[in-house]
Amino acid sequence: MDDPASLPASFDDRFAGLAAIAYRVSFRILGSRPEAEDVAQETLARAYVRWSRVEGHAEPWVARVAANQALKVVSRRQRRAPRDPKAPADDLDTVALTRLGLAGALESLPRRQREVLVLRYLADLPEEAVARHLGCAVGTVKQHAHRGLSKLRVLLDPGAELIGEATNGHSGLFRPAPTVETKRPTPKP
Repeated sequence: MDDPASLPASFDDRFAGLAAIAYRVSFRILGSRPEAEDVAQETLARAYVRWSRVEGHAEPWVARVAANQALKVVSRRQRRAPRDPKAPADDLDTVALTRLGLAGALESLPRRQREVLVLRYLADLPEEAVARHLGCAVGTVKQHAHRGLSKLRVLLDPGAELIGEATNGHSGLFRPAPTVETKRPTPKP
């Protein structure tokens, strides 16, 4: 690896903040400190290699890459050790299964909703920064966050329902207008 003195000044200056973001995002998905550290290291190595392209939007880029890397770790975990859902679970197993459920639910979301949720809630970036990174309006970020969170609730709690379940191909997250039966006026004689 290159001598630390040869690192681009802006990467060196921003390293600690980027490392914190990468670790925080990966730990929230994985729940394992050693795995989160590995993901953070891999993410920062990728950021360094691509620094000239990601420098302007490094924080959201690092958050997204860390989330994607953490989701890959979760996928590898699931392939290695499938778990019997009927087996008794202690508290740590319950937490691990909850994190696996969250990771799986995140993977099933549309790309833009997943990006918004990761950047907004896992990386703790403000809506304005997420909008700037994704190249959209703050209102669009709010819309994707609302839709993504609603879908996550349904995916994580199968007893829940999507608000206004869609049948017309739309996301179905808005309450349908209430149907009101109206009486036709009777013609006057």
